[in-house]
Amino acid sequence: MRRTIAIFLVIAGLLPGVVASPAHAQAPLRSHALSLIGLADLPPGFAHFPYANPNAPKGGEVALGAVGTFDSFSPHIVRGNAAAATGLIYDTLTRPNLDEAQVAYGHIAETIETAADGMSVSFELRPQARFHDGTPLTAEDVLWTFNTLMAQGRPHYRQYWADVAEVKVESPQRITFRFKHANNRELPSILGQLEVLPKHWWATRDFSKPLTEPPLGSGPYRIESYEFGRTVTFARVPDYWARDLGTAKGLANFDRRRIEYFRDPTVALEAFKAGQVDFRQENIAKEWATAYDFPAVKRGLVKKEEFRHRLPTGMQGFVMNTRRDVFRDVRVRHALALVFDFEWANANLFYGAYTRTRSYFSNSSLASSGLPQGAELALLEKYRAKLPPALFTHEFHLPVTDGSGNNREGLRRGLDLLRQAGWSVRDRKLVNPRGENFSFEILLNGPSFERVALPYVQNLQRLGMEVRVRTVDPAQYQVRTDAFDYDMTVDVIGQSLSPGNEQRDYWTCAKAQENGSQNIAGICDPVVEELVELIVNAPDREELVARTRALDRVLLWHNYMVPHWHSRTFRIAWWDKFGRPPRNPRYALALDSWWVERAREGVVEEGKRGARPAQ
Repeated sequence: MRRTIAIFLVIAGLLPGVVASPAHAQAPLRSHALSLIGLADLPPGFAHFPYANPNAPKGGEVALGAVGTFDSFSPHIVRGNAAAATGLIYDTLTRPNLDEAQVAYGHIAETIETAADGMSVSFELRPQARFHDGTPLTAEDVLWTFNTLMAQGRPHYRQYWADVAEVKVESPQRITFRFKHANNRELPSILGQLEVLPKHWWATRDFSKPLTEPPLGSGPYRIESYEFGRTVTFARVPDYWARDLGTAKGLANFDRRRIEYFRDPTVALEAFKAGQVDFRQENIAKEWATAYDFPAVKRGLVKKEEFRHRLPTGMQGFVMNTRRDVFRDVRVRHALALVFDFEWANANLFYGAYTRTRSYFSNSSLASSGLPQGAELALLEKYRAKLPPALFTHEFHLPVTDGSGNNREGLRRGLDLLRQAGWSVRDRKLVNPRGENFSFEILLNGPSFERVALPYVQNLQRLGMEVRVRTVDPAQYQVRTDAFDYDMTVDVIGQSLSPGNEQRDYWTCAKAQENGSQNIAGICDPVVEELVELIVNAPDREELVARTRALDRVLLWHNYMVPHWHSRTFRIAWWDKFGRPPRNPRYALALDSWWVERAREGVVEEGKRGARPAQ
């Protein structure tokens, strides 16, 4: 059905069967919420999100763990390593309901007004919005934040907001963003995610440099104390301006959120076992299967559970940096994908916990499958001459082994592809016509992935390749990946149920050359470039799905990554001092909705003391 605007905008209170008359067709559309998929569930003035307990007690502390280090409180620039959870300090124009796919409700913004022609969006701010120093949060702060991030922020801001033509402050509480065209359907929603910074506070500070003092914000927390590289504590703001809004009621219940930093995941796990950390999300299947049988679990002091989610799982894998000559040929990349033995790794390393990832948009309706059909096929036909012929005649498949560890078929097929690409084996070494060895390095940011990378390296060495694994600390890893200084690495390409502007940062030519971008593979392909723009400018949901599946299929057939695996649950463990709502939201973990139960906290602390050795 043809729409009059470029996004699905929710009109609060619109009754079923009511049709706007032509006289009202050009009126701006005002709402309390934005949606990219359908109608919003919650009405204007809703009391709280459905997964939040409005009567949750405030108080207590939660201690969380992080691996690595930090030397800054500014996550908005490339320089420095920002502390985790700095988003707690800031408020955004809108807030998502984690129970709904791609729906956000006005938070700083009380009302969202979209022009009927889709060429602008205006946010009317709540007059009670305040920064922590009591200064009103106004449209001037929004404008300053937007302009500063566009000029000095991380590269993705310029990519996200590239279709904004002009920003105008119309009053202290109203700001309007005008667009270059009406086709970028998710742009209003992206602008709603803007973390608003205080213009007056930054007036005497250099935004381009790492921030070494606690910043001023307007969110539910502020930084109370810190020691760079070791710990940072966020304290709840008791007079938080939004505490009674439906978008905040029942959330931010801990008086303090303390984050302790550890040098590697093993130390972080041991800190959790010792009670130095209260809550832990486990991402390593082996640890989940074997490491949670310590005494506190057996005594009921620590709980563990898996929560099912409905999130698209995106793509994790070994990424080949196509800026390197050795990975330019798609046949070489395909060969490297054939050699990876997922079935062996899943059985021997992961206790059968994972599902192989076969799409960049896995666990969603956006994933390609089978052969291209319908609108997707019609779209891909335009590029037939530039695409692999097999894309139209064969379903994309990843190799499946018997799990024995003897991947002879994958090695045979891989070697055949390498020979087609001009490589040959001489004296048990894989060399090109100039006699140069096939050599590269896998860069890792911690030792936990070594047990996956090293067996893979052994298989690659059987083909005559010289492959090394280099593990560096997270800070060095960030510097190197920002500068694209690696041959192969492990990356996660996160996706949502409504892909759009972020795809430019992942796949386009401009971002392949821009340090700090998320185009880790260095992709620069004209077909991919056009498909990304078609996704950004998709006129409706049906076209978005077809265009996303087409992009997915093209990326898969180009073999930029060696796909890994995914889990469709959150694996969490916690010291049993918390209360939580009856259920978890569909699309996130939402620790922010938990609270400390004082009686349980006393039992847990007593249990910890009883487990300590006598002095």
